[in-house]
Amino acid sequence: MLDIRKDFFANERDDNLNVIGKGIQRQDMPGHVTARSRFFDDHAFEGLLHLKVVRSPHHHARIRSIDVGAAERAPGVKRILRAADVPVNKNTLLSLINFGKDDEPTLAVDKVHYKGEPVVAVIAESEAAAMAARKLVRIDYETLPAVFDVEEALKPGAPVVNETYPHNYFEYHEKFDHQKLRFGDTEKAFGAADLVIEERYQTSPIEHAPTETNGSIAAPEQNNRFVVHSCAQGLFFSLGTAAKILDIESNRLHFIGGTVGGGFGGKVDSLTEPLAILGAMLTGRPVRYVLDREEEMLYGSPRGAERIYIKDGLMRDGRIVARHIRSYFDAGAYTRLSSYAAIKCTAHVPGPYWIPNVSSDICVAYTNRCPSTAMRGFGITAVDFALEVQMDKLAHAVNLDPMEFRILNAYRDNDMKAHRRVAKNTALIECVQVAAEKARWPLSESARRQSSLEGGGQGERGQIPATPIDQRGQIGRPETRNAPATQTLPAGTMRIPLTKQPELEGSRDARPVAPNVPRYEPARPMAQPAVQAPAPLVTTMPAAPPPQPGAPPPATPAPAAQPQHGAMRFSSVFGTRRR
Repeated sequence: MLDIRKDFFANERDDNLNVIGKGIQRQDMPGHVTARSRFFDDHAFEGLLHLKVVRSPHHHARIRSIDVGAAERAPGVKRILRAADVPVNKNTLLSLINFGKDDEPTLAVDKVHYKGEPVVAVIAESEAAAMAARKLVRIDYETLPAVFDVEEALKPGAPVVNETYPHNYFEYHEKFDHQKLRFGDTEKAFGAADLVIEERYQTSPIEHAPTETNGSIAAPEQNNRFVVHSCAQGLFFSLGTAAKILDIESNRLHFIGGTVGGGFGGKVDSLTEPLAILGAMLTGRPVRYVLDREEEMLYGSPRGAERIYIKDGLMRDGRIVARHIRSYFDAGAYTRLSSYAAIKCTAHVPGPYWIPNVSSDICVAYTNRCPSTAMRGFGITAVDFALEVQMDKLAHAVNLDPMEFRILNAYRDNDMKAHRRVAKNTALIECVQVAAEKARWPLSESARRQSSLEGGGQGERGQIPATPIDQRGQIGRPETRNAPATQTLPAGTMRIPLTKQPELEGSRDARPVAPNVPRYEPARPMAQPAVQAPAPLVTTMPAAPPPQPGAPPPATPAPAAQPQHGAMRFSSVFGTRRR
């Protein structure tokens, strides 16, 4: 039974829990143990048809021709689906919240971008008939160069993986090539550190391997509607995705979820629902589309691989004074959820540790691999692994106990975090103390006396440090940071004041101006100390020029269009509430 430590934070936390630590029966347990739980595949339909997909055998290739004549004449075949049959044959999941561009076809059109990409769908009276007809489809390919390494994919001259993002990286707000965080002056701090340690960490793709593979059954209902029995983890995501791809009103789709036979994040991409519904629309009969075990393992979306570089500046007494993280998410051939993972990763840097100078550059790169997706804690899990291994290495470098090293550098309440938020309800110190106690790991008396409630927010721990910016008041690239550093602000400062509304400007000298993306004006004297640094992104019109003598009064500008991205909806990096 879980040991609930009520002695910690008794004055600010209610530990009278009614579920955690108690033997509560799950609501679905009786159905599971008696085999009465109904999964999507337990629904029987008269006249059920079966759909199977012809997949690309190449990682990257141009489609020269497709011959489905023999497959159409095969016994039991009712319909062959090709790209032209899909009403809206381009999608990305996060486009439902206006984040990112549609980049993935439901069925490949003129190229395939990863091994296993769907090209043709066969609908037949039985699974055996569909699988037999699938072998009769003839596709002529011209193989193309492929790239499988994230850093190689970002080099000039690398094969273009995803034509929607021709530089092989996801573009945030249609102009930024990565997620950036700057807090303090890391370069200066590295120069003053006693030790500088840099390490490289790499994780591999992981298949979720659910007992129940991805699948769905779609069937016509009355009033030109369709019922869909699905094992999707995000049922409304799947409904919205299907409605968009099929170009129909969402109220024509009746999605029924229920028991999911294992998901872990791997059933959010709607791999089967759109084609199953399209098959039902075109045949007028129920259609079942289920990935077999081989398809699930090879072509079901895995957790994406990540490569992480961590550079730390360390003092001999064990204090970390600077940390820079450079990370690459391998999205595979299409975006899916990788762009969101990079935002979550940025929001988690530098881990649960107070470090006065922090910077990070988190990039999403496209490769000719199977597109990756969510898996429990995605965006956080890999960087947490890297950070904690790094902490062990740092502790060893200064000859400190790894538990006490973490206590020394842990956040305390009221510390200023790297995202310019005040730390609250911190508990790492107490967690380490309890873990050491349970493991019978010896801690010094000083370490045992430490508390997350004490010592935080004092002096520089409660301030936003000076952060180098350029002449335009932006963080900018290193070669442009030639303006005076920003001033410090006290703990509790939630917003960085501006002298006026943001102006619009492109992000790179060689690129055109992107509409509705703000930048902040160059610094200028103010009555009160202030910081010129990124604030919550809002869309405004550019500042109007001063009126000329004798000129008519300027017309009132129309309200600016809302930005076509969704980062504001779910990112703690931008300091906005989740909604």
